[in-house]
Amino acid sequence: MSQHKPKSGKAANPLHKPWTKDAGAKNTRPVANKTKRPATDKAQPFKAVRSVQEDEGKVYGENACRVLFNQRPDALIRLYVSQQMAAKFADVMKYLAAAKKAYHIVDDAELEKVAGSGHHGGVVLLVKRKPQQSLAAYLQQKSRKRDCLLALDGVGNPHNLGAITRSCAHFGVGGIIMKQPELLQSGAALRTAEGGGEFVDGLSCDNLPLALQLCKEAGYTLITTSSHAGTSLYQSTLPAKVVIVFGEEMFGVSKNVAKSADIALQIPGSGKVESLNVSVAASLILGEWYRQQL
Repeated sequence: MSQHKPKSGKAANPLHKPWTKDAGAKNTRPVANKTKRPATDKAQPFKAVRSVQEDEGKVYGENACRVLFNQRPDALIRLYVSQQMAAKFADVMKYLAAAKKAYHIVDDAELEKVAGSGHHGGVVLLVKRKPQQSLAAYLQQKSRKRDCLLALDGVGNPHNLGAITRSCAHFGVGGIIMKQPELLQSGAALRTAEGGGEFVDGLSCDNLPLALQLCKEAGYTLITTSSHAGTSLYQSTLPAKVVIVFGEEMFGVSKNVAKSADIALQIPGSGKVESLNVSVAASLILGEWYRQQL
């Protein structure tokens, strides 16, 4: 990477750079599309992103990246950040430099290529994914007197998944049962979750009806929702240990899953619309469960 020497008499860059060894030393102002590397590394041409391994993922958005760094700094592999966001992530760059890991200061066009999305928020992290846990392993842990899990039947939209994850984190729900829990760790889902993905585990299962039966045997009450039938959410007593099942918006939960439910809830409203978005319905029911358990 070529370096541009500042012209004689030019004012020093006012941006404080704590990741340098000597904060008082002269520094060259970072240029978009150029690579910022630890001083021990040899300069190399910038590459948009190397191939991503199966156990790696991309996280983008300021809040999602910040929470991940605070919770799992060891998971960081590489940082891509815009000049405008560099000061906010100075501590992350300092950490990566000390760990001899690379970071790059790039423009928005490169960030969009790296993230695969225009909604990157000026920062992208390449990270090690959270290890997946099976539902069976979760249920074998120490018995919980109070616990709420979600089960998703065919819900796959990343923005809905992210919004659901955010609500789960807010109301203390630790797990979401899914056939494809890796969908919760997509860049779009994690960005929408605003950091909530660090506190909610995807619990894998091969067969959802069987998984729900295991939950019942472990003392959980199964709850589903219905826009046309069921008891009003606000007139129901919700048990301390529940699994709340949500289905894909157009068709709802499958018949096999619905048959296993102990309680069917209806969220009362004006009736002017057919139903609520699945993430909104999840938030309302989780909030009521949380309120009743206080």
